Amino acid sequence: MKIKVCGLKHPENIKAVSALKPDYMGFICYGASPRYIDALPADALVALPPAIHKTGVFVNETAETINLLIDRYGFDTIQLHGDESAEFSSTFREKVTVIKAFGVDNDFDFSLLENYANNVDYFMFDTKTSGYGGSGKTFDWGILNKYTLDIPFFLSGGISLDNLNEVKNITHPRFYAVDLNSRFETEPGAKSIEKLEKAFDIIKKQTITDEIRS
Repeated sequence: MKIKVCGLKHPENIKAVSALKPDYMGFICYGASPRYIDALPADALVALPPAIHKTGVFVNETAETINLLIDRYGFDTIQLHGDESAEFSSTFREKVTVIKAFGVDNDFDFSLLENYANNVDYFMFDTKTSGYGGSGKTFDWGILNKYTLDIPFFLSGGISLDNLNEVKNITHPRFYAVDLNSRFETEPGAKSIEKLEKAFDIIKKQTITDEIRS
């Protein structure tokens, strides 16, 4: 299982998190978020290990701005967390890996994803709220059994040390990664290294167990 740590914005904290070697690190490029990277220097991400996917997170942003920030920060992955169409999402695939996020609740219609199947690389399933992520709330993970497409997915929304062991009960073959954000913070945009170390230990032990079983 891959690990994504999202919502980072302070250079020293970014450096400390990168030392844990997550697979993805997410940077919020959305002005309404308390984790917005507005003041983050462009060179703050230069020293990140190449094995870590630097992920820019956008919400209903213009293609021009997305491309500008891809070039400024060296993002190799983008996460589209708003109402972006399949066609819009596909325009970036020659340049970066594309994750398309959806807010999920018990009434979510998974058939809505069919138009995106050939236009994105990954899906992300987050908790549906009035905003765009970072709510710290979970949804009923059992609903993931209704997902039948072949596109791998990230799981987001309220994942914490209190429920991380329950992730092992998700046996969907396309479950690719967990997204760790607000429940691992000391304040918005600053992650607790101690909490993340514990989370990484739990996830990696589970990944080893799964590999042995397979």
